[in-house]
Amino acid sequence: MKTTNLRHLLQAIQDEMEALQLWEVVSPSAEALASDQPFCIDTLEFTQWLQWVFIPKIESLLDRNAALPKSSDIHALAEEYFKSMTVDSTQLLVLIKKVDQLIIQ
Repeated sequence: MKTTNLRHLLQAIQDEMEALQLWEVVSPSAEALASDQPFCIDTLEFTQWLQWVFIPKIESLLDRNAALPKSSDIHALAEEYFKSMTVDSTQLLVLIKKVDQLIIQ
């Protein structure tokens, strides 16, 4: 059940990012994705990290029935990131918070 709910939430995040025109078609460079900084903060925007790193990592863990992270607090980072954005991120922030909550259950 948790796996199914998490998959639905990840898809809902993608759908919302697409609706807000934040979902990218072209992947960042391999160098940008290989950053050793948390959230690839030095090479990617938060939305890029969410799309190209976080979602694929969680999906991969789910596909392999591997353990999920013991904690997740990306909502706080998302809130800070979207403060300077002009898009209505309300629904996206709700979905991200739900992912955090589901992961730590």
